[in-house]
Amino acid sequence: MVCQYRKYSIPALAACLLLVAATGCRKTWEDVPLEQFTGEYVWDVEDSLGVKARGFLVETYKYMPDGYNRVGNDLLDAGSDDAISSATGATDVQKLATGSFSSINYPEDQWNNNYSQIRKGSIFLNNFDRVPLNMKMADGSSAKKAWRAEARFLRAIAYFDLLKRYGGVPIMGDKVYQVSDDISLPRNSFEEVVNYIAAECDKVADSAWADPIEDSKWGYVTKGAAMALKARVLLYAASPLFNGGNIEASNKLTGYTSYSADRWRLAAEASKALIAYNKFGLESDFKKLFITARNNEVIFAKVSGPNKNVETNNAPIGYSSAVSLGRTSPTQELVDAFPMANGLPVTDPLSGYDPAFPYANRDPRLTYTIFFNGSQWLSRNVQTYEGGLDKPNTNVQQTRTGYYMRKFMGEYESQTNYSDIRHNVVLFRYAEVLLNFAEAQNEFAGPDADVYNAIESVRSRAGLNPFQLPANLTKEQMRELIRNERRVELAFEEHRFWDIRRWKMAEQVMNGPLHGMRIDLSSGGDRTYTLIPVLTAKFRAPAMYLAPIRYEEVARNPNMKQNPGWE
Repeated sequence: MVCQYRKYSIPALAACLLLVAATGCRKTWEDVPLEQFTGEYVWDVEDSLGVKARGFLVETYKYMPDGYNRVGNDLLDAGSDDAISSATGATDVQKLATGSFSSINYPEDQWNNNYSQIRKGSIFLNNFDRVPLNMKMADGSSAKKAWRAEARFLRAIAYFDLLKRYGGVPIMGDKVYQVSDDISLPRNSFEEVVNYIAAECDKVADSAWADPIEDSKWGYVTKGAAMALKARVLLYAASPLFNGGNIEASNKLTGYTSYSADRWRLAAEASKALIAYNKFGLESDFKKLFITARNNEVIFAKVSGPNKNVETNNAPIGYSSAVSLGRTSPTQELVDAFPMANGLPVTDPLSGYDPAFPYANRDPRLTYTIFFNGSQWLSRNVQTYEGGLDKPNTNVQQTRTGYYMRKFMGEYESQTNYSDIRHNVVLFRYAEVLLNFAEAQNEFAGPDADVYNAIESVRSRAGLNPFQLPANLTKEQMRELIRNERRVELAFEEHRFWDIRRWKMAEQVMNGPLHGMRIDLSSGGDRTYTLIPVLTAKFRAPAMYLAPIRYEEVARNPNMKQNPGWE
Protein backbone atom coordinates (compact mmCIF):
# COMPACT_ATOMS: atom_id res chain seq x y z
CA MET A 1 0.00 0.00 0.00
CA VAL A 2 1.00 3.63 -0.39
CA CYS A 3 0.81 5.82 2.70
CA GLN A 4 -0.62 9.31 2.87
CA TYR A 5 2.27 11.60 3.86
CA ARG A 6 0.16 13.99 5.85
CA LYS A 7 -0.51 11.33 8.48
CA TYR A 8 3.13 10.83 9.34
CA SER A 9 6.28 12.65 10.37
CA ILE A 10 9.85 12.68 9.05
CA PRO A 11 11.54 9.86 7.63
CA ALA A 12 8.39 8.06 6.79
CA LEU A 13 7.56 11.34 5.28
CA ALA A 14 10.28 10.57 3.04
CA ALA A 15 8.15 8.60 1.88
CA CYS A 16 5.70 6.54 1.96
CA LEU A 17 6.67 3.03 1.01
CA LEU A 18 8.93 3.29 -1.99
CA LEU A 19 8.49 -0.40 -2.70
CA VAL A 20 4.87 -1.41 -2.91
CA ALA A 21 3.30 -4.67 -3.84
CA ALA A 22 0.73 -3.33 -6.25
CA THR A 23 2.29 -4.64 -9.44
CA GLY A 24 3.36 -8.18 -8.82
CA CYS A 25 6.48 -9.34 -10.66
CA ARG A 26 6.14 -7.85 -14.10
CA LYS A 27 9.32 -8.06 -16.18
CA THR A 28 9.15 -4.63 -17.79
CA TRP A 29 10.08 -1.12 -16.71
CA GLU A 30 8.07 0.82 -19.24
CA ASP A 31 4.58 0.97 -17.79
CA VAL A 32 5.05 1.14 -14.03
CA PRO A 33 7.28 3.44 -11.93
CA LEU A 34 10.29 1.60 -10.56
CA GLU A 35 9.37 2.20 -6.92
CA GLN A 36 6.13 0.27 -7.39
CA PHE A 37 7.78 -3.08 -8.03
CA THR A 38 7.99 -5.67 -5.27
CA GLY A 39 11.20 -6.20 -3.39
CA GLU A 40 11.45 -9.69 -4.80
CA TYR A 41 11.48 -8.25 -8.29
CA VAL A 42 14.05 -5.49 -7.71
CA TRP A 43 16.42 -7.57 -5.58
CA ASP A 44 16.28 -10.51 -7.95
CA VAL A 45 18.43 -13.41 -6.71
CA GLU A 46 18.92 -14.49 -10.32
CA ASP A 47 19.87 -11.09 -11.75
CA SER A 48 23.62 -11.54 -12.11
CA LEU A 49 23.91 -8.28 -14.07
CA GLY A 50 22.00 -6.33 -11.43
CA VAL A 51 19.79 -4.65 -14.04
CA LYS A 52 16.83 -4.07 -11.72
CA ALA A 53 18.93 -3.06 -8.72
CA ARG A 54 20.84 -0.65 -10.94
CA GLY A 55 17.57 0.86 -12.08
CA PHE A 56 16.59 1.42 -8.45
CA LEU A 57 19.93 3.07 -7.69
CA VAL A 58 19.78 5.31 -10.76
CA GLU A 59 16.35 6.48 -9.61
CA THR A 60 18.03 7.77 -6.43
CA TYR A 61 20.17 10.15 -8.49
CA LYS A 62 16.98 11.94 -9.53
CA TYR A 63 16.71 13.53 -6.10
CA MET A 64 19.95 15.42 -6.68
CA PRO A 65 19.46 19.18 -7.17
CA ASP A 66 18.70 20.27 -10.73
CA GLY A 67 20.70 23.45 -10.23
CA TYR A 68 19.55 25.77 -12.97
CA ASN A 69 16.25 27.64 -12.44
CA ARG A 70 15.16 25.14 -9.81
CA VAL A 71 13.61 27.57 -7.28
CA GLY A 72 10.26 28.50 -8.76
CA ASN A 73 11.94 28.86 -12.20
CA ASP A 74 14.74 31.02 -10.77
CA LEU A 75 18.34 30.33 -9.83
CA LEU A 76 18.99 30.12 -6.10
CA ASP A 77 21.63 32.83 -6.60
CA ALA A 78 18.78 35.26 -7.32
CA GLY A 79 18.03 34.98 -3.60
CA SER A 80 21.49 36.36 -2.78
CA ASP A 81 23.21 39.66 -3.53
CA ASP A 82 24.44 38.33 -6.89
CA ALA A 83 21.16 38.52 -8.83
CA ILE A 84 17.43 39.09 -8.69
CA SER A 85 14.61 37.47 -10.61
CA SER A 86 13.54 39.29 -13.75
CA ALA A 87 9.98 38.21 -13.00
CA THR A 88 7.83 40.69 -11.13
CA GLY A 89 5.74 39.87 -8.11
CA ALA A 90 6.40 37.69 -5.09
CA THR A 91 8.42 34.89 -6.68
CA ASP A 92 9.82 32.17 -4.45
CA VAL A 93 13.36 33.46 -4.80
CA GLN A 94 12.28 37.04 -4.07
CA LYS A 95 10.72 35.77 -0.85
CA LEU A 96 14.15 34.40 0.06
CA ALA A 97 15.82 37.72 -0.73
CA THR A 98 13.29 39.79 1.25
CA GLY A 99 12.69 37.43 4.16
CA SER A 100 9.01 37.02 3.27
CA PHE A 101 8.56 33.48 4.49
CA SER A 102 7.84 31.39 7.56
CA SER A 103 8.03 27.75 8.61
CA ILE A 104 4.78 27.19 6.72
CA ASN A 105 5.93 28.49 3.34
CA TYR A 106 9.73 28.39 3.25
CA PRO A 107 10.44 28.60 -0.52
CA GLU A 108 13.58 26.47 -0.56
CA ASP A 109 12.45 23.64 1.70
CA GLN A 110 14.20 20.38 0.84
CA TRP A 111 13.23 18.34 3.91
CA ASN A 112 11.00 15.78 2.20
CA ASN A 113 13.19 15.51 -0.87
CA ASN A 114 16.37 14.91 1.13
CA TYR A 115 14.82 12.34 3.43
CA SER A 116 13.32 10.54 0.43
CA GLN A 117 16.84 10.33 -1.01
CA ILE A 118 18.18 9.06 2.33
CA ARG A 119 15.44 6.47 2.62
CA LYS A 120 15.99 5.19 -0.89
CA GLY A 121 19.73 4.91 -0.31
CA SER A 122 19.13 2.88 2.84
CA ILE A 123 16.66 0.57 1.09
CA PHE A 124 19.35 -0.14 -1.50
CA LEU A 125 22.04 -0.78 1.10
CA ASN A 126 19.76 -3.08 3.12
CA ASN A 127 18.73 -5.22 0.15
CA PHE A 128 21.45 -5.17 -2.48
CA ASP A 129 23.42 -8.08 -1.01
CA ARG A 130 20.66 -10.39 -2.25
CA VAL A 131 21.58 -9.61 -5.85
CA PRO A 132 24.32 -11.91 -7.25
CA LEU A 133 26.06 -9.18 -9.20
CA ASN A 134 29.08 -10.64 -10.98
CA MET A 135 30.39 -7.54 -12.76
CA LYS A 136 33.98 -6.46 -12.21
CA MET A 137 35.57 -3.05 -11.78
CA ALA A 138 38.61 -1.91 -13.74
CA ASP A 139 40.93 -3.22 -11.03
CA GLY A 140 39.29 -6.64 -11.13
CA SER A 141 37.34 -6.28 -7.89
CA SER A 142 33.60 -6.75 -7.65
CA ALA A 143 31.44 -3.83 -8.80
CA LYS A 144 29.15 -4.57 -5.89
CA LYS A 145 31.19 -2.46 -3.51
CA ALA A 146 31.14 0.48 -5.93
CA TRP A 147 27.36 0.35 -6.24
CA ARG A 148 27.00 0.28 -2.49
CA ALA A 149 29.39 3.22 -2.26
CA GLU A 150 27.19 5.18 -4.67
CA ALA A 151 24.12 4.63 -2.50
CA ARG A 152 26.07 5.63 0.59
CA PHE A 153 27.27 8.84 -1.09
CA LEU A 154 23.80 9.80 -2.31
CA ARG A 155 22.59 9.39 1.25
CA ALA A 156 25.51 11.42 2.66
CA ILE A 157 25.07 14.35 0.28
CA ALA A 158 21.39 14.49 1.21
CA TYR A 159 22.41 14.85 4.86
CA PHE A 160 24.74 17.68 3.88
CA ASP A 161 21.92 19.45 2.05
CA LEU A 162 19.89 19.20 5.25
CA LEU A 163 22.80 20.28 7.46
CA LYS A 164 23.57 23.50 5.59
CA ARG A 165 19.92 24.52 5.69
CA TYR A 166 18.75 23.41 9.11
CA GLY A 167 21.76 22.49 11.26
CA GLY A 168 21.51 19.20 13.12
CA VAL A 169 18.85 16.79 11.84
CA PRO A 170 17.78 13.25 12.72
CA ILE A 171 20.30 10.65 11.56
CA MET A 172 18.52 7.53 10.36
CA GLY A 173 21.57 5.30 9.99
CA ASP A 174 20.65 2.19 8.01
CA LYS A 175 17.18 2.00 9.52
CA VAL A 176 14.27 2.04 7.08
CA TYR A 177 11.15 2.99 8.96
CA GLN A 178 7.72 1.64 8.10
CA VAL A 179 4.49 3.55 8.58
CA SER A 180 3.67 1.52 11.69
CA ASP A 181 6.93 2.48 13.44
CA ASP A 182 7.37 5.20 16.05
CA ILE A 183 9.19 7.87 14.11
CA SER A 184 9.03 10.77 16.54
CA LEU A 185 12.79 11.17 16.42
CA PRO A 186 14.81 14.02 17.89
CA ARG A 187 17.41 15.98 15.96
CA ASN A 188 21.02 14.90 16.27
CA SER A 189 23.51 17.59 17.14
CA PHE A 190 25.25 19.59 14.44
CA GLU A 191 28.55 17.96 15.39
CA GLU A 192 27.10 14.45 15.18
CA VAL A 193 25.77 15.08 11.68
CA VAL A 194 29.11 16.53 10.50
CA ASN A 195 31.01 13.55 11.89
CA TYR A 196 28.53 11.11 10.37
CA ILE A 197 28.81 12.62 6.88
CA ALA A 198 32.61 12.76 7.04
CA ALA A 199 32.79 9.11 8.14
CA GLU A 200 30.41 8.07 5.37
CA CYS A 201 32.56 9.91 2.83
CA ASP A 202 35.62 7.98 4.01
CA LYS A 203 33.76 4.69 3.50
CA VAL A 204 32.67 5.76 0.03
CA ALA A 205 36.19 6.84 -0.95
CA ASP A 206 37.48 3.39 -0.02
CA SER A 207 35.02 1.59 -2.31
CA ALA A 208 33.78 3.89 -5.08
CA TRP A 209 34.68 3.89 -8.74
CA ALA A 210 38.21 5.16 -9.29
CA ASP A 211 38.92 8.44 -11.09
CA PRO A 212 38.99 9.03 -13.99
CA ILE A 213 35.90 6.97 -14.65
CA GLU A 214 35.12 5.40 -18.01
CA ASP A 215 32.77 7.31 -20.30
CA SER A 216 29.90 4.83 -19.89
CA LYS A 217 29.96 5.47 -16.14
CA TRP A 218 30.22 9.28 -16.37
CA GLY A 219 28.06 10.88 -13.72
CA TYR A 220 28.42 8.03 -11.24
CA VAL A 221 29.85 8.63 -7.80
CA THR A 222 33.64 8.25 -7.62
CA LYS A 223 36.32 8.43 -4.95
CA GLY A 224 36.95 12.05 -5.94
CA ALA A 225 33.30 12.95 -5.39
CA ALA A 226 33.40 11.50 -1.87
CA MET A 227 36.59 13.41 -1.07
CA ALA A 228 35.07 16.63 -2.44
CA LEU A 229 31.93 16.26 -0.35
CA LYS A 230 33.98 15.66 2.78
CA ALA A 231 36.10 18.73 2.06
CA ARG A 232 33.02 20.91 1.61
CA VAL A 233 31.29 19.56 4.73
CA LEU A 234 34.33 20.24 6.90
CA LEU A 235 34.75 23.72 5.40
CA TYR A 236 31.16 24.60 6.30
CA ALA A 237 31.60 23.12 9.78
CA ALA A 238 34.70 25.25 10.39
CA SER A 239 33.01 28.45 9.19
CA PRO A 240 31.99 31.32 11.50
CA LEU A 241 28.26 30.54 11.50
CA PHE A 242 28.84 27.18 13.13
CA ASN A 243 32.32 27.52 14.64
CA GLY A 244 32.42 30.38 17.12
CA GLY A 245 29.36 32.23 15.81
CA ASN A 246 26.59 29.79 16.68
CA ILE A 247 23.33 31.77 16.53
CA GLU A 248 22.42 30.29 19.91
CA ALA A 249 25.71 29.78 21.71
CA SER A 250 24.74 26.79 23.85
CA ASN A 251 22.52 25.09 21.26
CA LYS A 252 24.20 21.95 19.93
CA LEU A 253 21.64 21.68 17.14
CA THR A 254 22.66 24.94 15.48
CA GLY A 255 26.44 24.61 15.60
CA TYR A 256 29.37 23.97 17.90
CA THR A 257 29.16 25.42 21.38
CA SER A 258 32.78 26.61 21.30
CA TYR A 259 35.33 27.71 18.73
CA SER A 260 38.19 25.51 17.59
CA ALA A 261 40.85 26.53 15.07
CA ASP A 262 41.54 22.84 14.58
CA ARG A 263 38.33 22.57 12.53
CA TRP A 264 39.96 24.78 9.93
CA ARG A 265 42.96 22.44 9.93
CA LEU A 266 40.74 19.42 9.28
CA ALA A 267 38.99 21.24 6.44
CA ALA A 268 42.31 22.23 4.88
CA GLU A 269 43.64 18.68 5.13
CA ALA A 270 40.53 17.27 3.46
CA SER A 271 40.90 19.59 0.48
CA LYS A 272 44.66 19.05 0.35
CA ALA A 273 44.10 15.29 0.20
CA LEU A 274 41.95 15.72 -2.89
CA ILE A 275 44.54 18.01 -4.48
CA ALA A 276 47.23 15.39 -3.75
CA TYR A 277 44.98 12.71 -5.25
CA ASN A 278 46.17 14.26 -8.52
CA LYS A 279 43.29 13.10 -10.71
CA PHE A 280 41.82 16.51 -11.49
CA GLY A 281 43.01 19.88 -12.72
CA LEU A 282 41.88 23.23 -14.08
CA GLU A 283 40.60 23.24 -17.64
CA SER A 284 42.18 25.90 -19.81
CA ASP A 285 38.84 27.10 -21.19
CA PHE A 286 36.63 28.38 -18.37
CA LYS A 287 33.58 28.77 -20.60
CA LYS A 288 33.63 25.28 -22.09
CA LEU A 289 33.99 23.37 -18.86
CA PHE A 290 30.24 23.68 -18.24
CA ILE A 291 29.09 22.49 -21.67
CA THR A 292 31.45 19.64 -22.52
CA ALA A 293 30.30 16.10 -21.84
CA ARG A 294 33.13 15.64 -19.36
CA ASN A 295 36.49 17.20 -18.60
CA ASN A 296 39.36 17.09 -16.16
CA GLU A 297 37.97 19.77 -13.85
CA VAL A 298 34.53 18.37 -13.13
CA ILE A 299 34.61 15.98 -10.19
CA PHE A 300 30.90 15.17 -9.99
CA ALA A 301 27.90 16.38 -11.98
CA LYS A 302 24.25 15.56 -12.43
CA VAL A 303 24.21 14.51 -16.07
CA SER A 304 21.49 15.75 -18.39
CA GLY A 305 20.62 14.99 -21.96
CA PRO A 306 21.22 17.63 -24.63
CA ASN A 307 18.86 20.59 -24.31
CA LYS A 308 18.70 24.36 -24.62
CA ASN A 309 17.04 25.06 -21.27
CA VAL A 310 19.63 27.42 -19.80
CA GLU A 311 19.55 29.62 -22.90
CA THR A 312 15.78 29.73 -23.29
CA ASN A 313 15.30 30.49 -19.60
CA ASN A 314 18.01 33.08 -19.06
CA ALA A 315 19.50 34.59 -22.22
CA PRO A 316 18.72 38.12 -23.48
CA ILE A 317 15.15 38.48 -24.71
CA GLY A 318 15.39 40.54 -27.89
CA TYR A 319 16.03 37.81 -30.46
CA SER A 320 13.19 36.67 -32.72
CA SER A 321 15.22 33.72 -33.99
CA ALA A 322 15.88 32.32 -30.50
CA VAL A 323 13.23 33.16 -27.93
CA SER A 324 14.43 33.53 -24.34
CA LEU A 325 12.83 34.50 -21.06
CA GLY A 326 15.73 36.46 -19.56
CA ARG A 327 14.83 35.17 -16.12
CA THR A 328 18.03 36.06 -14.24
CA SER A 329 19.18 39.66 -13.68
CA PRO A 330 22.71 39.85 -12.20
CA THR A 331 23.28 42.75 -9.82
CA GLN A 332 25.75 45.59 -10.09
CA GLU A 333 27.23 44.28 -6.85
CA LEU A 334 28.28 41.10 -8.65
CA VAL A 335 29.55 42.97 -11.72
CA ASP A 336 31.68 45.20 -9.49
CA ALA A 337 33.19 42.14 -7.81
CA PHE A 338 35.00 41.19 -11.04
CA PRO A 339 38.42 42.85 -11.08
CA MET A 340 40.18 44.40 -14.02
CA ALA A 341 42.20 42.18 -16.37
CA ASN A 342 45.32 43.20 -14.40
CA GLY A 343 43.81 41.59 -11.30
CA LEU A 344 43.21 44.84 -9.42
CA PRO A 345 39.74 45.62 -8.06
CA VAL A 346 37.79 48.33 -9.89
CA THR A 347 37.98 50.44 -6.72
CA ASP A 348 41.79 50.58 -6.89
CA PRO A 349 42.96 53.91 -8.39
CA LEU A 350 45.75 52.02 -10.16
CA SER A 351 43.43 49.49 -11.81
CA GLY A 352 42.69 51.54 -14.91
CA TYR A 353 38.93 51.29 -14.47
CA ASP A 354 37.05 53.90 -16.51
CA PRO A 355 33.39 54.48 -15.45
CA ALA A 356 32.69 55.76 -18.99
CA PHE A 357 33.71 52.33 -20.34
CA PRO A 358 32.88 50.12 -17.37
CA TYR A 359 33.21 46.75 -19.13
CA ALA A 360 36.50 47.34 -20.89
CA ASN A 361 39.65 45.49 -19.84
CA ARG A 362 37.88 43.45 -17.17
CA ASP A 363 38.52 39.98 -15.82
CA PRO A 364 37.68 37.63 -18.75
CA ARG A 365 35.31 35.74 -16.46
CA LEU A 366 32.97 38.74 -16.55
CA THR A 367 32.39 38.15 -20.27
CA TYR A 368 31.86 34.41 -19.66
CA THR A 369 29.47 34.98 -16.75
CA ILE A 370 27.33 38.03 -17.54
CA PHE A 371 25.77 39.67 -20.58
CA PHE A 372 26.31 43.43 -20.44
CA ASN A 373 25.53 46.12 -22.97
CA GLY A 374 27.70 45.41 -26.03
CA SER A 375 28.27 41.69 -25.37
CA GLN A 376 28.29 39.58 -28.52
CA TRP A 377 25.39 37.12 -28.84
CA LEU A 378 23.58 35.54 -31.75
CA SER A 379 25.48 37.62 -34.31
CA ARG A 380 24.76 41.03 -32.81
CA ASN A 381 25.61 43.12 -29.78
CA VAL A 382 23.39 42.83 -26.72
CA GLN A 383 21.41 46.03 -26.15
CA THR A 384 20.54 46.66 -22.51
CA TYR A 385 20.34 50.43 -22.77
CA GLU A 386 16.90 51.96 -22.21
CA GLY A 387 14.75 51.12 -25.23
CA GLY A 388 17.30 48.69 -26.62
CA LEU A 389 16.27 45.38 -28.16
CA ASP A 390 17.02 43.52 -24.93
CA LYS A 391 15.52 46.18 -22.64
CA PRO A 392 12.57 47.51 -24.62
CA ASN A 393 10.69 48.70 -21.50
CA THR A 394 7.48 47.09 -22.73
CA ASN A 395 5.37 44.64 -20.77
CA VAL A 396 7.61 41.67 -21.65
CA GLN A 397 9.81 40.05 -19.00
CA GLN A 398 13.25 41.61 -19.30
CA THR A 399 16.34 42.45 -17.29
CA ARG A 400 15.69 44.58 -14.24
CA THR A 401 19.37 45.39 -13.70
CA GLY A 402 20.78 45.99 -17.18
CA TYR A 403 22.42 42.56 -17.19
CA TYR A 404 21.59 38.96 -18.08
CA MET A 405 23.30 35.75 -16.97
CA ARG A 406 25.73 34.28 -19.54
CA LYS A 407 27.29 31.40 -17.62
CA PHE A 408 26.58 27.76 -18.56
CA MET A 409 25.41 28.67 -22.08
CA GLY A 410 26.72 27.41 -25.40
CA GLU A 411 29.00 29.29 -27.77
CA TYR A 412 26.33 31.13 -29.73
CA GLU A 413 28.12 34.42 -30.24
CA SER A 414 28.17 33.96 -34.03
CA GLN A 415 25.09 31.76 -34.43
CA THR A 416 21.51 32.82 -35.09
CA ASN A 417 19.68 30.27 -32.92
CA TYR A 418 20.22 27.67 -30.23
CA SER A 419 20.89 23.98 -30.60
CA ASP A 420 20.71 21.21 -28.03
CA ILE A 421 23.87 20.87 -25.94
CA ARG A 422 24.69 19.31 -22.59
CA HIS A 423 24.03 21.40 -19.51
CA ASN A 424 25.28 19.03 -16.83
CA VAL A 425 24.78 20.46 -13.36
CA VAL A 426 28.30 20.63 -11.96
CA LEU A 427 28.12 19.87 -8.24
CA PHE A 428 31.85 19.62 -7.50
CA ARG A 429 34.77 20.91 -9.55
CA TYR A 430 38.47 21.32 -8.95
CA ALA A 431 38.51 25.13 -8.80
CA GLU A 432 36.21 24.99 -5.78
CA VAL A 433 38.56 22.51 -4.10
CA LEU A 434 41.45 24.96 -4.52
CA LEU A 435 39.35 27.78 -3.10
CA ASN A 436 38.15 25.59 -0.23
CA PHE A 437 41.74 24.72 0.63
CA ALA A 438 42.92 28.32 0.41
CA GLU A 439 40.18 29.53 2.73
CA ALA A 440 40.67 26.83 5.34
CA GLN A 441 44.46 27.01 5.27
CA ASN A 442 44.45 30.79 5.53
CA GLU A 443 42.14 30.68 8.55
CA PHE A 444 44.28 28.05 10.25
CA ALA A 445 47.84 29.04 9.37
CA GLY A 446 47.62 32.40 7.62
CA PRO A 447 48.53 33.24 4.01
CA ASP A 448 51.39 30.82 3.49
CA ALA A 449 52.86 29.76 0.13
CA ASP A 450 50.25 27.01 -0.33
CA VAL A 451 47.44 29.55 -0.01
CA TYR A 452 49.09 31.83 -2.56
CA ASN A 453 49.62 28.94 -4.96
CA ALA A 454 46.01 27.79 -4.79
CA ILE A 455 44.52 31.23 -5.43
CA GLU A 456 47.04 32.16 -8.09
CA SER A 457 46.26 28.93 -9.97
CA VAL A 458 42.62 29.96 -10.25
CA ARG A 459 43.49 33.52 -11.25
CA SER A 460 45.99 32.32 -13.83
CA ARG A 461 43.42 30.09 -15.52
CA ALA A 462 41.00 33.02 -15.51
CA GLY A 463 43.44 34.95 -17.70
CA LEU A 464 44.39 37.72 -15.28
CA ASN A 465 47.70 39.34 -16.16
CA PRO A 466 49.45 39.52 -13.83
CA PHE A 467 47.69 36.81 -11.88
CA GLN A 468 50.08 36.97 -8.93
CA LEU A 469 48.87 38.40 -5.63
CA PRO A 470 50.62 41.15 -3.71
CA ALA A 471 53.25 39.85 -1.33
CA ASN A 472 52.90 39.90 2.45
CA LEU A 473 49.10 40.00 2.64
CA THR A 474 47.68 39.71 6.13
CA LYS A 475 45.24 36.94 7.02
CA GLU A 476 42.41 39.47 6.92
CA GLN A 477 43.42 40.81 3.52
CA MET A 478 43.77 37.32 2.11
CA ARG A 479 40.39 36.37 3.58
CA GLU A 480 38.66 39.19 1.69
CA LEU A 481 40.48 38.33 -1.50
CA ILE A 482 39.55 34.63 -1.23
CA ARG A 483 35.92 35.46 -0.59
CA ASN A 484 35.79 37.69 -3.64
CA GLU A 485 37.56 35.08 -5.74
CA ARG A 486 34.91 32.55 -4.75
CA ARG A 487 32.22 35.01 -5.71
CA VAL A 488 33.42 35.58 -9.27
CA GLU A 489 34.77 32.09 -10.00
CA LEU A 490 31.74 30.22 -8.64
CA ALA A 491 29.01 32.71 -9.60
CA PHE A 492 25.57 31.13 -10.17
CA GLU A 493 26.78 27.70 -8.99
CA GLU A 494 24.76 27.87 -5.75
CA HIS A 495 27.65 28.88 -3.54
CA ARG A 496 27.05 32.57 -2.80
CA PHE A 497 23.67 31.96 -1.12
CA TRP A 498 25.32 29.60 1.38
CA ASP A 499 28.67 31.44 1.62
CA ILE A 500 27.16 34.68 2.92
CA ARG A 501 25.40 32.63 5.57
CA ARG A 502 28.30 30.48 6.72
CA TRP A 503 30.52 33.59 6.80
CA LYS A 504 27.78 35.21 8.87
CA MET A 505 27.75 38.31 6.65
CA ALA A 506 24.27 38.01 5.14
CA GLU A 507 22.95 40.62 7.57
CA GLN A 508 25.39 43.13 6.06
CA VAL A 509 24.96 42.39 2.34
CA MET A 510 21.25 41.47 2.35
CA ASN A 511 19.80 44.39 4.32
CA GLY A 512 19.30 47.27 1.95
CA PRO A 513 19.04 47.98 -1.77
CA LEU A 514 20.57 45.81 -4.47
CA HIS A 515 21.48 47.68 -7.62
CA GLY A 516 21.46 47.59 -11.38
CA MET A 517 22.81 49.88 -14.09
CA ARG A 518 20.57 52.15 -16.14
CA ILE A 519 22.12 53.03 -19.50
CA ASP A 520 20.74 55.96 -21.49
CA LEU A 521 21.81 56.38 -25.10
CA SER A 522 21.85 59.89 -26.52
CA SER A 523 20.95 60.71 -30.12
CA GLY A 524 24.65 61.15 -30.75
CA GLY A 525 25.46 57.67 -29.42
CA ASP A 526 26.89 58.73 -26.06
CA ARG A 527 26.07 56.48 -23.11
CA THR A 528 25.20 57.63 -19.62
CA TYR A 529 25.48 55.10 -16.78
CA THR A 530 23.36 55.55 -13.66
CA LEU A 531 23.36 53.24 -10.64
CA ILE A 532 19.77 52.41 -9.67
CA PRO A 533 18.19 50.39 -6.82
CA VAL A 534 16.28 47.36 -8.07
CA LEU A 535 15.27 45.43 -4.95
CA THR A 536 15.38 46.05 -1.22
CA ALA A 537 16.78 42.93 0.41
CA LYS A 538 15.88 42.06 3.98
CA PHE A 539 17.62 39.61 6.27
CA ARG A 540 16.40 39.04 9.80
CA ALA A 541 19.36 37.98 11.92
CA PRO A 542 20.02 35.67 13.55
CA ALA A 543 16.96 33.57 12.65
CA MET A 544 17.45 33.60 8.87
CA TYR A 545 20.95 32.15 9.05
CA LEU A 546 19.22 28.77 9.29
CA ALA A 547 16.05 27.75 7.52
CA PRO A 548 12.92 27.01 9.54
CA ILE A 549 12.07 23.35 9.88
CA ARG A 550 8.72 22.86 8.22
CA TYR A 551 5.82 23.51 10.53
CA GLU A 552 4.23 20.10 9.97
CA GLU A 553 7.34 18.33 11.25
CA VAL A 554 7.47 20.28 14.47
CA ALA A 555 3.71 20.06 15.05
CA ARG A 556 3.55 16.30 14.58
CA ASN A 557 6.76 15.32 16.32
CA PRO A 558 7.02 16.35 19.99
CA ASN A 559 10.77 15.61 19.90
CA MET A 560 11.47 17.89 16.93
CA LYS A 561 12.89 21.23 18.06
CA GLN A 562 12.43 24.25 15.80
CA ASN A 563 15.36 26.48 14.89
CA PRO A 564 15.74 29.67 16.94
CA GLY A 565 13.56 32.56 15.85
CA TRP A 566 10.96 30.43 14.08
CA GLU A 567 7.63 29.04 15.20
